Amino acid sequence: MSKNKPVVVIGLMGSGKTTAGRLIGTALGLPFSDSDPYLQTKYGGTAAQLAAREGADALHRYEAEHVLRELAGEPKVIAAAASTVEDPRVRAAMRDAFVVWVDASDAVLAERMKSSDHRPDFGPAAMRARREPYFREVADLIADVGILHPEQVRDAVLRKMGLPTPDQD
Repeated sequence: MSKNKPVVVIGLMGSGKTTAGRLIGTALGLPFSDSDPYLQTKYGGTAAQLAAREGADALHRYEAEHVLRELAGEPKVIAAAASTVEDPRVRAAMRDAFVVWVDASDAVLAERMKSSDHRPDFGPAAMRARREPYFREVADLIADVGILHPEQVRDAVLRKMGLPTPDQD
């Protein structure tokens, strides 16, 4: 496996996609792209603001657009919004990437989101029920972030890609 292959980090809210993605990008020497700044820059709002202003369907189209656009360019590490796995075009595009699913129990994810104004009423069970089959379909690696720290997720990705971890340098 090559470090010139794009990496997509997927998971429900609170799973640590951004934190793990940044660490993976640094380790691989690849740029990092996150849906939240993309939405802010291109559409002038956070995911919550866009959903309130334009509806969830529009938000999900924008999130899918982010992943498809980034996968079409030079290799990078992409933190993909959870909704993107519902789009068959995104799942097909992910076949050429290394996909890591960062996951934890519903209780862990809900607890992590309590302090967030992004979605303070977040209940992951319904989203998991709808998206888990797609996460499983595309994932090359599943990392339990209820147990693993972000650095351990990074190292698991590197090992799975056949690359040295930072402590092996």
